[in-house]
Amino acid sequence: MSRVVVKVGSSSLTTDDGHLDHAAIGPLVDALVEARGRGDEVVLVSSGAIAAGLGPLGLGARPRDLATQQAAASVGQGALLEFYARSFAEYGLRVGQVLLTIDDVTRRSHYRNAHQTFAKLLELGIVPVVNENDTVATSEIRFGDNDRLAALVAHLVHADRLVLLSDVDALYTGHPSLPDSVRIERVGGEDDLVEVDVTRVGSAVGTGGMVTKIEAARIATAAGVPVLLTNAAQAHEALADEPVGTRFEPTGKRRPARLLWLAHASETKGSLVLDDGAVRAITQGKASLLAAGVSGVEGTFSAGDPVDLVGLGGTVVARGLVNFDATELPAMVGRSSRDLAAALGPEYEREVVHRDDLVVL
Repeated sequence: MSRVVVKVGSSSLTTDDGHLDHAAIGPLVDALVEARGRGDEVVLVSSGAIAAGLGPLGLGARPRDLATQQAAASVGQGALLEFYARSFAEYGLRVGQVLLTIDDVTRRSHYRNAHQTFAKLLELGIVPVVNENDTVATSEIRFGDNDRLAALVAHLVHADRLVLLSDVDALYTGHPSLPDSVRIERVGGEDDLVEVDVTRVGSAVGTGGMVTKIEAARIATAAGVPVLLTNAAQAHEALADEPVGTRFEPTGKRRPARLLWLAHASETKGSLVLDDGAVRAITQGKASLLAAGVSGVEGTFSAGDPVDLVGLGGTVVARGLVNFDATELPAMVGRSSRDLAAALGPEYEREVVHRDDLVVL
């Protein structure tokens, strides 16, 4: 038995006028059910909520402003999940909706809840249907595209592989429409991407493109999860692990899942400038960040927010969840923990960023 995360894009699920394409969704569900029949556990990351809301709202194209996008997502998400629920029910399977924002997976308690929800759904035999929570997400707390979301979910649920289904059947050395373009069957590292065409942008109803898919593959493979990129029409072959599309081989080992989310999913709210000793302690000594190593504070943030940790030369060396508000830190800069405890109280003796909440970039 293996666990597979499958991502399908808006262009594969909707018609040109924004309505759900039932004829396209049916075969996708069939392929997922086949995989379940082989004993695989399946998590579906599905775009299409905003696109599915365009038709009912009478919108001819994807709106540019966030408020209208959220209104379309509110209408479309229900229609999308309803169709998935009816389609899977024909095979005796149930679906469970999981809507995520970046906050849900970078703050410790939220992250733990998300992990436990996925674990329980899979234990109960439910097919999780995942999407970004477009209805409430602000521009500051968005994943930006479901390709990246899928890569992060694949690591969160400890998937054995990630399948990205698009409107393109593989990576090519040139634009897919050109006769001399050649399909790239395998990507083993960055050197294999030198001649890859990334000029194809996302469709009119989606946000992704080849760049986002390559970035998603980088995130997943760096964390030890192999990736297969192909089109939705080859979902059956992809899930059966047949030789279709482009395969991205793992380039790294699994790391603590929450740190992967912190590195790739979070938008920082500010930065802490570190002296050279603190930079060495964090990047080489695997230490926590103490106030004594901080020489400057930039931005507006609250305790628990993600911040960049920056060297004196301006290079971002790490990212972490800060334990103090931006208004508290200026009085703490450069001072020892013992001095802070004596002057401000014992609650100020703790780390500015704990090592468990820090990822070196």
